[in-house]
Amino acid sequence: MRYDESVIEQVRSANDIVDIVGRYVRLTKKGANYFGLCPFHGEKTASFSVSPRKQIYYCFGCHAGGNVISFLMEYENYSFTEALKALAENAHIELPESAEEEDKGAKELRSRLLEINKEAAIYYNRVLRSPAGRPGYEYLAGKRALSNQTITHFGLGFSEKKQDALYRYLKEKGYDDEILDKSGLITYKETGIRDKFWNRVIFPIMDTNNRVIGFGGRVMGDGEPKYLNSPETLIFDKSSTLYGLNFARKSRSRYLLLCEGYMDVIALHQAGFTNAVASLGTAFTENHARLLKRYTEQVILTQDSDQAGISAKLRAFPILHDAGISVKVLEMEGYKDPDEFIRANGPEAYEQCIRSARNAFLYMIDVLKESFDQADPAERTAFMRETADRLCMFRDKLERDNYIDAVSTEFMIDRDELSRLVDRMIENGSHSSVFRDIDLSRRTARLEAGRKAAAISAAEGSGDSEEEKAAAAKYEKILASWIAERPELAPAVFRYISPDSFKTRIYRIIAETAQEQGSAFDAAAFLDRNDLTESDRKLAAEAFAESDQGGGAAGMEKADLEKGLAETVSALLSIRLDAEIRRCGNDLSEFGRLQKEKNKLRNLRIPL
Repeated sequence: MRYDESVIEQVRSANDIVDIVGRYVRLTKKGANYFGLCPFHGEKTASFSVSPRKQIYYCFGCHAGGNVISFLMEYENYSFTEALKALAENAHIELPESAEEEDKGAKELRSRLLEINKEAAIYYNRVLRSPAGRPGYEYLAGKRALSNQTITHFGLGFSEKKQDALYRYLKEKGYDDEILDKSGLITYKETGIRDKFWNRVIFPIMDTNNRVIGFGGRVMGDGEPKYLNSPETLIFDKSSTLYGLNFARKSRSRYLLLCEGYMDVIALHQAGFTNAVASLGTAFTENHARLLKRYTEQVILTQDSDQAGISAKLRAFPILHDAGISVKVLEMEGYKDPDEFIRANGPEAYEQCIRSARNAFLYMIDVLKESFDQADPAERTAFMRETADRLCMFRDKLERDNYIDAVSTEFMIDRDELSRLVDRMIENGSHSSVFRDIDLSRRTARLEAGRKAAAISAAEGSGDSEEEKAAAAKYEKILASWIAERPELAPAVFRYISPDSFKTRIYRIIAETAQEQGSAFDAAAFLDRNDLTESDRKLAAEAFAESDQGGGAAGMEKADLEKGLAETVSALLSIRLDAEIRRCGNDLSEFGRLQKEKNKLRNLRIPL
């Protein structure tokens, strides 16, 4: 018996596959992925690929593939449970003593809490669209200039002034007080029962699978607190949740924008910056950083420009750096936050700010400089010592020397004097130890990365030649990987060819699952399905990996994608028709019908 799926997902999500694989394989970055020599077969040219975005690995030589759990199983010869325990220990997650002893009621409770949150989100959105929600709608559409499309996209809502309106709604739905108390949506006191959120604009908080796990609320008027979040529950942990990540993780950008609040994220997404996320009114944590590391290697800090925002940037920088993430700071002179800046200057000006974003360490030293009177020799000396102390944070000498060069140039400090001061502090241990040691060797290693052509495994089906099976499987794999990469393509593709007609079992399962789950489809989670054989997993990992290698749908323009889909569907249907034509024998009528169908494929168009 396996652990509950939520436990498995928690452990898998907390372990970055690049970090884990990098402990066994020297990896070098090439494009969006990492490559190295495969640990599962002997080779001289690197054909082993690791995708940080999809959290999977795949070897184009021996076809080994999977997620972070299956990597440990294959490399260390661990059982599934042994691999899960090792990864849980690495992420400091305490597992139940055994899968059998895990509280079965916890799974049912999580499911019920998710149901309640979904019902609450539907209710709040319905109220926003009603006369009772007019204050909230005027705030969102009027004062904050959000479009109806954006309001719908984020599922925004409103809680009216009646203090028990949601409570009465959920009671009518059949939920009892015991579980409503655990949901965090209802407050039970001696003075009475009331909704946690009332007279507030509502922001549903979703996990990376687009499930509503909590809410934020902005009060209408002068009430306090201005912003209110759901309390922590069995399904909601603020220290491990980032608002907007369910959308931002699908962004094609090479970086993520870290904001301060809900409205900043929403305004940025509406302006086209769909890579924006925010922590939920709580301090930025190591869990947040690990979560971001799954999807990016660079974060641009764009919190508010007030003192609280500056403090948030300074707190986030060392945590992100410690997680191996490159950090920059976006400065918006004269504007409080991204929402205000964009409404005043437009998206193009904000894009320019992104391009000129500053190195976060140099930003920190600049903030530090403002605390000292540079004209006073004693103050200047103190500033230099404080600067040297912070430079000691960099354990890697090459990185430290580069920062010493940059700091001495920008802040007009003698380079040799600064370097000697840093060396003395390190030698006698008089500096503050802020960053933990980080092994960066694998990030600077230079290996020649290459790719090997993957063989097509035998496809299922009968009556077709081996050549036809292989050709059909090739096109099915392309379509399955494209739909998995961009599930919004499914309706267009399935107008012409259904998942049921996929002859290769694993590509049929991928297509069906991606169609069902939409944007919540997760390649790494898919590879943990109980109904997959080892052969299935290898073929699935191969399809996911190849979509990252320049042949996938991720970075294609709309016109190219439409053309590619038409050509692929046409080629696959042509193979099917050729087989039917061959089998129709002397039936001239059927032959003519099939040939006519095949001729139509020459002009096939698949608009998106």
